[in-house]
Amino acid sequence: MIDFTLITAVFFGIAILLILILKLKIQAFIALLIASIFVGIIAGMPPEIIISTMQEGMGNTLGFVAMVVGLGAMFGAVLEHSGGAEALANYLLDKFGEKRASWALMLTGFFVAIPVFFDVAFIILVPLIYSLQRKTKKSLLLYGMPLLAGLAITHAFIPPTPGPVAVADILKADLGWVILFGFIVGIPTAIVSGPLFAKYISGKIHIEAPLKNTESIDSGNYPSVGLILFIIGIPIILIVGNTLLNSPLLESFKISETVKSWLKMIGHPFTALILANIVAWYVLGIRRKTTKDVLLKITTASMAPAGIIILLTGAGGVFKQMLVNTKTGEMLANYFADKGISILLFAFLAAVLVRILQGSATVAMITAAGITAPLLLDSISDINKALIVIAIASGASIMSHVNDSGFWLVSKYLGLTEKQTFKSWTTMTTILALVGFCSVYILSLFF
Repeated sequence: MIDFTLITAVFFGIAILLILILKLKIQAFIALLIASIFVGIIAGMPPEIIISTMQEGMGNTLGFVAMVVGLGAMFGAVLEHSGGAEALANYLLDKFGEKRASWALMLTGFFVAIPVFFDVAFIILVPLIYSLQRKTKKSLLLYGMPLLAGLAITHAFIPPTPGPVAVADILKADLGWVILFGFIVGIPTAIVSGPLFAKYISGKIHIEAPLKNTESIDSGNYPSVGLILFIIGIPIILIVGNTLLNSPLLESFKISETVKSWLKMIGHPFTALILANIVAWYVLGIRRKTTKDVLLKITTASMAPAGIIILLTGAGGVFKQMLVNTKTGEMLANYFADKGISILLFAFLAAVLVRILQGSATVAMITAAGITAPLLLDSISDINKALIVIAIASGASIMSHVNDSGFWLVSKYLGLTEKQTFKSWTTMTTILALVGFCSVYILSLFF
């Protein structure tokens, strides 16, 4: 049965959140906390319980997210400094050739964004697409859209990037399954929204690279591509391996519990990312004559953007906990079950709504996860939780427009007018979201 007081609390909380962010320009961290307090007050929670719920939500969330996001940020910073992203891009362009350059750029974006933040990776790689455009004289969008598609998909779908890590933790989803399904869903999504869409839109809009900063990139001192892929693969292989090893799929192998226990520790995201950081610090830093002081400076600087993500995620955990402790989530879960409404669709639409209204994909993912988490019943499997994470990531990627910093970043670096950015970038992110969700929905039919 629906309790309209609790429903009012949820909608009022979301309305306050959006007003604070959109109208008053309040930072999303404090806006989420204020919205959470109002949900508790309207739901009739005693004041002291509201405070303890906030502490519970923040503490439970940050215990995992703070470590993974922090370690991931340092790992990406060392990789970025080494020139590894450019090395991988140049290698793929060389192997694929000029005619298939858009596919090479899609793959470059797909792999580079695993350890490096979206905007940083784009700025690092944009000179490559300028160079290609000058050589071929084709539209810059033929190369820019596939790169952006690869970057955007990995940034939203595949841990250890902050968004999916935060959502996985709030939903209590296994990170290994999230990585695995992130790749499975991400590949077809990248193909459709990347090279295929780029071929179409580049025929409609011709953009040339800017004339300035045309100097070629010196690739003489880049690390080897094999080394870069090996280092990026360390945390992914360990985390996914741990998940598969402890899943019913490998029960027939009769692995001893002692071995499983140690492998579970090594394959935990904490340990996997610590190992990746140590390898990157030594192989991409010390062995390449980067001083320890410089490495310390690089990794310390990476903590600033990580801190914002960590606090935002904690506030999202507070919002989730408020819905759990007021029993709102349980009530809505029963209601949706009675009506036959898919939680997968609900999670996607929640992320879509917040994304379109306030712009930030990260805020959309965390808010949608906070709303969805209380609806998850104990019977929902780890695989289905992982699919819900990807559904939220898809919804939070949709329709990037003027309230999203990514819209202006793409417009500036590709030399697009606002109208051209809507036709290219906004359309591409919408295709990405819809293909991603459709892929998730198809997979959910088999699990």
